[in-house]
Amino acid sequence: MDPVIIVGAGPVGLTLALALARQEVPCVVLDETPGDDEPRLARTAVLREDTAALLTRLTGIPLHRVGAHWAGWRSMRRRQVMREVTFYDDEYDVDNAAPAPSTPSALSATSAASHASGASGGSGASGGAEAPEHAGPAPLHIAQHVLTRALRAALARERYAEIVTESRLDVVEQEPSGVSAHTRGPEGTWWRGSYLVGCDGPRSTVRKLQDIRFPGRTAVERHAVAALRTELPRPDQALLHRMPPWRTSGPSAGEVSARPLPAGIWRLDWLLPPGKDLVTPELLVSLIRETLAGWSDDGSTPPYDLLDTGVHTVHHRLARRWRAGRVFLAGDAAHLLGAFGTHGLDESLRDADNLAWKLALAWHHGPHEALLDSYQAERRAVIAARLRAADQALPQLRGGGGLRAYVPGAARNHDALLADAHLGRGPLGATGVYDDSPLTPRHLGAEVPVDTPPGAPVADVRVTAEDGSCVRLRDRLGRGALLVVLIAPGTGVWERRHWVTAGIMPRLAAAVTALPHPAELLVAESYPGAGAHTVLLIRPDGHLVTALNGVRPADLYAAAEAAVGRGPSMTEAAEGTGASKTSAKAGADPTQTPKDKDTDAGTDTDGRTDGSRNRDGDGDGDGDGVRHGNGNGDGDGDADQAADRKRKETEAGTGARSG
Repeated sequence: MDPVIIVGAGPVGLTLALALARQEVPCVVLDETPGDDEPRLARTAVLREDTAALLTRLTGIPLHRVGAHWAGWRSMRRRQVMREVTFYDDEYDVDNAAPAPSTPSALSATSAASHASGASGGSGASGGAEAPEHAGPAPLHIAQHVLTRALRAALARERYAEIVTESRLDVVEQEPSGVSAHTRGPEGTWWRGSYLVGCDGPRSTVRKLQDIRFPGRTAVERHAVAALRTELPRPDQALLHRMPPWRTSGPSAGEVSARPLPAGIWRLDWLLPPGKDLVTPELLVSLIRETLAGWSDDGSTPPYDLLDTGVHTVHHRLARRWRAGRVFLAGDAAHLLGAFGTHGLDESLRDADNLAWKLALAWHHGPHEALLDSYQAERRAVIAARLRAADQALPQLRGGGGLRAYVPGAARNHDALLADAHLGRGPLGATGVYDDSPLTPRHLGAEVPVDTPPGAPVADVRVTAEDGSCVRLRDRLGRGALLVVLIAPGTGVWERRHWVTAGIMPRLAAAVTALPHPAELLVAESYPGAGAHTVLLIRPDGHLVTALNGVRPADLYAAAEAAVGRGPSMTEAAEGTGASKTSAKAGADPTQTPKDKDTDAGTDTDGRTDGSRNRDGDGDGDGDGVRHGNGNGDGDGDADQAADRKRKETEAGTGARSG
């Protein structure tokens, strides 16, 4: 079978290629650059613990050695500490950790009391504040070029993957049996593939060749960015400072954040007021000096080395469709988000993780249309929910708030919303849950609740593998197999040979062997919220399928069938819903408002923007900024329905040419 063609060699494309190669799926990565990653310390990413674990597993490099885990995070308003959070160590046992609050109300209930602190960043008095809130493992802050180099190095060792540099895509053709792509370069080349995935950024050529619209908001936020080496009062703690008390000599929206990197390097972001004011070098130096002086104990500017600068413009956009026959979109090609400090690249890497095991299953075992359709249904719904939450928060946090700004407690509510975004919690920042996925099994009589709801990422508990080794649960992910975990207290005390043939183990082992998809049987002493003899079924990407009360072979089989797109509910979804329902369900376009131009304005998402608008008539936007409704809530008239008919004709064998 032909390889998978991946267009784009950024972190998302390289991650997808590595994930496929580890499942023995050959792939070709088309990179339009020479393959040199320019060092840009003003271009960084914040990754959640499970996303960092995914990249560590794929690269073989402990990313904490090349990135920075924060010891804590603070939110300040003027001279008050509004919230202070400390993180526990990566090696801390997840079973002993209290779950972090995930909603604004829960976050407010556990927040530290505000207290005076002298100068904003100094060691001011705590003023009788409560102890800082304790959260889960710290996020990882890493320079994007460091991450990309690690992924490239790992991919160079893979025999199932190849990177082709200086290859710019210009034609994509589809037919029932595969995809053909033509690239410009030193030698024009045609490539043949089984599937093609566009990971080629916000101005995606793949998206344009498939005539997929990309509506949304332009320039939701603008930030001046600087990476510098200096000493701050709390060297390992990130900070968000709103309405700082010092005067500024240039335009400012009253918000600055500081996030540490290794080797004493910091990334500082200043929120800019709406508009297109030019950020000059002189203005940026003034912001740096005033901010560092305001955070120092004595009011003087400490020494610093300026390493990199830029202007980062945040856009909010969502592609109408993420699948067109054998062509898929992922990462910035499918969505743009990132306002309020949310983790845009983290979400893009989750696209790759979600798609990889589904493509691998289809590549090895033949077409699984319902399973492949579930990629858009799951991931687009998560991103659409995040964008809707951001749209709702924008008037409060960036619009002045009107009279609401004077309501008692409004400032604290704003701080709670921003804390959610920066810490990856609540509607603005929490990890997506595929609670309404078409892969969710229905009508399981033995299903029981645990602390992880179906569709959510599982906790990283210690498990005993079939070979007797004791590993972390996440170490067994990404291999294409389902995971079946039996919760059996006491098994860690005895050697595996004593209990592997005792009690319910033989019956469970037989049930796992009979599943319709390869599965690995693991045993854990405990799992949050699970009783003894609970059986967990987990997808290859680490999301929980279901939890069963004991060994229930029929329910386990039915759940496994649904998880890989073979259950009755999936057949109904494939025949009765189609992509149009998926599009409406997966978010009815939260990014478009009557005020917005539906243009393909873009950003390099790397701390630089050219502010240009796409005027090439490529179908990405109609330019009138008006909703066009057809009753399905997606606001694009008959475009999606026509695209669905075209895709179904392609899959039925008529063939289609794109580009």
